[in-house]
Amino acid sequence: MNFIKTKLEGAYIIEPNRFEDERGFFSEMYREDLFESHGLKSHLVQSNISFSLTKGTVRGMHFQVAPHPQEKLVRCNAGSIHDVIVDLRPESETYCEWISVELTSINKTMLYIPAGFAHGFQTLGNNAEVAYQQFELYHPECEGGVRWNDPAFGIDWPLEVSVISDRDRDYSDYKPKAKLG
Repeated sequence: MNFIKTKLEGAYIIEPNRFEDERGFFSEMYREDLFESHGLKSHLVQSNISFSLTKGTVRGMHFQVAPHPQEKLVRCNAGSIHDVIVDLRPESETYCEWISVELTSINKTMLYIPAGFAHGFQTLGNNAEVAYQQFELYHPECEGGVRWNDPAFGIDWPLEVSVISDRDRDYSDYKPKAKLG
């Protein structure tokens, strides 16, 4: 696996190595020792899947706060998505900045999302399936979110939104905190 640092501290794009032959290919999708060697959480405790029927569907931007902040490893099992994370750590050099990565069933690329980040995605085609490997259990009392089109972030989404939940559409404006230091 290739761990590629992003401009957001602690976030990694992870590209699996492919070993191909006449049958197809084989790839490692997770190795605890490699995650630990990059200083990442390594003990998976929950695995989730989402399926979106329609191109242009937006899910997010979600996060989980203390005392149960949540790291995630995200990949697209079917179809393709425009995956976005926003750094919500006020002490971070990249506070309120975001990146996007195209995750597809073809490229098998994954995104490691540290605690303190909001996460969401937009489907780039119909029938997209996304897998989430989580390093902290889901705790509904700790969940939160920011609006997908909040001007505090200026996220560039590739398509018109076709489907979005009321909850994701109706988050109030984010009020950035002053950076520490």
